[in-house]
Amino acid sequence: MAGCGANTSQPTATSLPATATPPPTTLAQATPSPAVTANPALRGSIVIDGSSTVFPITEAIARDFAHIAPNVQVQLGVSGTGGGFKKFCAGETVISDASRPIKQSEAAECAANQIDFVEIPVAFDGLSLVTNPNNTWLDCIKLAELNTLWQPAATNTITSWQMIRSTWPTTTVQLYGAGQDSGTFDYFTSAIVGSEGSSRSDVISSEDDYLIAQDIAGDPNGLGYFGYAYYREYQDRLKLVAIDAGNGCVLPSEQTIANGSYQPLSRPIFIYVRADALDRAEVAAFVDFYLSDLPRVVAAVKYVPLPTRAYQFAQERVQQRKLGSMFEGGSQIGVSIERLLELEGE
Repeated sequence: MAGCGANTSQPTATSLPATATPPPTTLAQATPSPAVTANPALRGSIVIDGSSTVFPITEAIARDFAHIAPNVQVQLGVSGTGGGFKKFCAGETVISDASRPIKQSEAAECAANQIDFVEIPVAFDGLSLVTNPNNTWLDCIKLAELNTLWQPAATNTITSWQMIRSTWPTTTVQLYGAGQDSGTFDYFTSAIVGSEGSSRSDVISSEDDYLIAQDIAGDPNGLGYFGYAYYREYQDRLKLVAIDAGNGCVLPSEQTIANGSYQPLSRPIFIYVRADALDRAEVAAFVDFYLSDLPRVVAAVKYVPLPTRAYQFAQERVQQRKLGSMFEGGSQIGVSIERLLELEGE
């Protein structure tokens, strides 16, 4: 049902292998799906692609949906948020997983192809900085240090950890991160470097978070980032690094992501649904099931569920075919759950 592929990002950066086989997720087996009447009469195919961050949520829901609609084929792929929007706006998919809001240029491409969409926030995530558990000196990093480390001018210039902080060792800096088609890359560079897409070019990159996790787990001097759920999946092989944004060192957790204290790397994540596809019975049933299954699955994946009111707003957006994005053409750094509720209610 699911296919994971990695598209490399920056042409001058080292790239990870093209594919990875993710470990089996346990959330669908660990928590039974809601009691929903099976409907074997539903038939058809639903093609979904996009963010690797949102992938665990959509994969688990698609697996649950297969029990109630065994004759509906859900094809699920991963090509990054940007890659997913390219397919979505070209009419190749009906649902796009996204770890950031759609950009104005992407929305314009959809409009040019007469593709209207409904935007649905599904959860809150905290981009997590991780290193190898054998790393004994990297416990917390300042926001300014991250900026120095990741900005384009650091390429082949900031080469040892001691160049960031004098008390750190002279070992070689090796960074890992999301590929250029990833919404995670867009958000991280905007939040840390200050300009979306601006990054040093010698980062080892992939659209596949599993690959990033595997590489960092094998590199005692590495530092990388991805969604919080992927840290939880690999927490026995990785070590979280706290961020000091000026108010002390804060680690990502369900609590710090929910209360907004983990900044600036907390963010909402989304799915986008083609409006005309909702006229198809199998797509309408899948989206309805998706929304009903979200709170359970999001909590099981270890992202942060939105308040019940937010999911009610999402159902209303689908029922009313409320088109377009609530955001102004891209990521908004530091958006809180409360602000998201305000946007949904407007």
